[in-house]
Amino acid sequence: MRKWLGPLLLAAALNSPASAGVFDDDEARGRIEALRGEVTELAKRADTINRNQIDFANQFEAVKADIAKLRGQIEVLTYELEAAQKRQKDFYVDLDGRLRKLEQPPAEAKSEVPKVDPAQETRDYEAALAGLKAAKFKEAAAAFLAFIKTYPSSSLAASAHYWGGYAHAQARDHAPAAELFGKFAATWPNDDRAPAALESRIASLEAVKDWKGIRITLEQLAERYPNSEAGKKAKLRLKKK
Repeated sequence: MRKWLGPLLLAAALNSPASAGVFDDDEARGRIEALRGEVTELAKRADTINRNQIDFANQFEAVKADIAKLRGQIEVLTYELEAAQKRQKDFYVDLDGRLRKLEQPPAEAKSEVPKVDPAQETRDYEAALAGLKAAKFKEAAAAFLAFIKTYPSSSLAASAHYWGGYAHAQARDHAPAAELFGKFAATWPNDDRAPAALESRIASLEAVKDWKGIRITLEQLAERYPNSEAGKKAKLRLKKK
C-alpha cells in the first residue's frame, strides 16, 4: 500500500491549482519576453526610418543646391556665347572703320575724343566673367564695376550690371548687389532677366534688413511682371503682409 502512496500523492500535487499557477506564470513570463522583443525590434525599425528620413532630407537639399549651381552655369555659358558673338561683330565693325579711313583723303588734324577699343572692351568683360566662373566673387564684382565705369555705353552694360549684382551677392556684399540689380531692372525693364533681378534685389535687401525697400521692390515686381514666376511669388508675399 505504501509503495503506491507516493505516486498517487505526486499525481494529486501536479493536478492541484497551485501547480497550474506555476505553469501559468511561466507562460506569462514567456509572453512578456516575447513582447519585449517585439518592442525592441519596433524601436530599431523606428530608428532606421528616422535615419532614412534625415538622409533623404540631406540628399534633397544637396540636389537643390546642385540644380541652382547648374542653372548659374547655364546662364554663364549663355552670356559667354553672347560675348563671343559681340566680339566677332566688333571685329568686323572695327575692320570696316579702318578700311573707310584708308579710303578717305587726309584731313586737318583735329582733337578727337579717345575712342573705345572694341577688342579691349570684350577682353575686360570676359575677364570679369572668368572671375565669376572661377567663384572669385570679390574680384569679379570689382571687375564688373570697373567695366561699367569704363564702358558706360557698351552693349554688354546690361549683362555687366546683372552679373556684377550676382557677384556682389555671392560675396555677401549685399548693398551694392541690391543697387546693381535695381539699376538693371530700371534701365533694361524689357530684358528677360529683369524679374529675376528684382527678385535677387529683394534677397539682398533682406540681408541688410531694408524692409521699406523690400516692400517697394515687391510692389514693382508684382505690378510690372505679374505673369512671371517671380511676380506671382511677389503677389503672394504682399497678400501675407
